[in-house]
Amino acid sequence: MGFSFRSRLESLKSGEVGIIQMKDLTDENIVNCENLSHVDMGKFSESHLVRKGDLIFRSRSLTSTSAILSDEPGHVVVSAPLLRIRITSPNVMPEYLNWFISQLPAQIFLASQARGTTQKMISKEALEMLQVDVPPLEKQKMIVTLAALAEEEQRIMKKLALKRKQYVSAKLIREAQENK
Repeated sequence: MGFSFRSRLESLKSGEVGIIQMKDLTDENIVNCENLSHVDMGKFSESHLVRKGDLIFRSRSLTSTSAILSDEPGHVVVSAPLLRIRITSPNVMPEYLNWFISQLPAQIFLASQARGTTQKMISKEALEMLQVDVPPLEKQKMIVTLAALAEEEQRIMKKLALKRKQYVSAKLIREAQENK
């Protein structure tokens, strides 16, 4: 479970502990640690600290997905309502589990477990009930690589569509100006 702060977070420039909040999880399902809030927390358990390879799960969000810590974050904790997932089995790649959680079968299951009327929430217990298909490591690596390539293709296609739109628009403006 994410660390529950009793009051509003007052960010310090030189606080001893970084705090991962919902705003630090990107649309690409990566944790961005560049602009973390920092606080002086006093006493807390070392078990609250996150490390490279941990997944941070959005338990209250429109999308119940996770984001991966791809770099060593340093002295950082996760704030509630986020959940930290730490893989302890050598048979599961964090990148694979991060991908798996965002796939349709997992999303359908998680949506069926969501509780609440206005703000939907996935409990830790519901997340623990998620059945994860775990293929051999080589297949996991292949899936992760292919998924990354497909995401890169989508980014390039969006960029290309934007460039084409800008080009056509500029061309049409020139045509309109020439035919006054």
